[in-house]
Amino acid sequence: MLTFGLSVSDLEKICFMKGKKKMGNNQFIDLQCSCLILAGTLVVAAFISILLKIQLFETILKSTLSTRCVIPNNYFIWEATRPETNCDMCKDVKNVLVLHNVSRTEFSKFAYSPQPMIVKGAALHWPAMHSFSFHFFKNIYENIVGSYESVDEECQILTFKTEFKSLEDVFTMSESRVQQADGEKPWYVGWSNCHPEVLTKMRRYYTTPHFLPEDSEHARMDYIFIGYQQGAVMHIDYISRLMWQAQIQGHKTWRLMPPPDCDHVCSTLSFRVDPGDIGLADCDTSLCICVVGLADCDTSLCICVVGLADCDTS
Repeated sequence: MLTFGLSVSDLEKICFMKGKKKMGNNQFIDLQCSCLILAGTLVVAAFISILLKIQLFETILKSTLSTRCVIPNNYFIWEATRPETNCDMCKDVKNVLVLHNVSRTEFSKFAYSPQPMIVKGAALHWPAMHSFSFHFFKNIYENIVGSYESVDEECQILTFKTEFKSLEDVFTMSESRVQQADGEKPWYVGWSNCHPEVLTKMRRYYTTPHFLPEDSEHARMDYIFIGYQQGAVMHIDYISRLMWQAQIQGHKTWRLMPPPDCDHVCSTLSFRVDPGDIGLADCDTSLCICVVGLADCDTSLCICVVGLADCDTS
């Protein structure tokens, strides 16, 4: 205790000798407790000061302080902390609205509808329809410095039922598995792109859907989903804006189920999208605020681009 200006004998004199002579029993006990707390605080402070001089402790401390989340952000945490769903948003949604060759003017009356929509063939003119592939994405990420790190540290990787731990793991799989040769395990993954150079290169091959409201803005990241058969596991989408998904290759079947607190009011929906189709849901006002989604791809390679649009809903 000498470091802090007090010795053990000093504490004894203050806490026990003087207090006992001049105070009643209750006052003496209170003083004893206060002194014990003071002594304990000084001991802890001394212990910490010693630990701070140890390199290992300093490394652990810096690592802990640099961690963005003490509890990892995942579906369990999201579900445990989400507010109760307003079931009025989905109680009247009984089917998916299918549109063909729709213009921006025609789409405007459906733009903020709570009903999920499919615009057939809206992406068929995109260069992505002929260019996007497993090796296309692999080439981009292997040739842009920091692209893999951006997914690990800033974006998001969804590996679903696979054993992959990172996007780099995905792009090291064998060619036979990429091609889903006989005997190979199916795979399906998704990730968000927030690296500026990656986004710039990829957006040369697609745009925001031409029919979206003029005041909509492309979000700062897009998502890619690619793989075979198994698709996404049951999950809840926590999105607070208009979401669109363009099917680039393969066919996908979507099953949308209401969250548990609305399953007695809202309906389960199922629909299939084909190459070139764009599916939409206004996630600020519709079912997909807390919708549970399951997507199954057929036996051919399935690729889709998912984008978010910020719209002025006033």
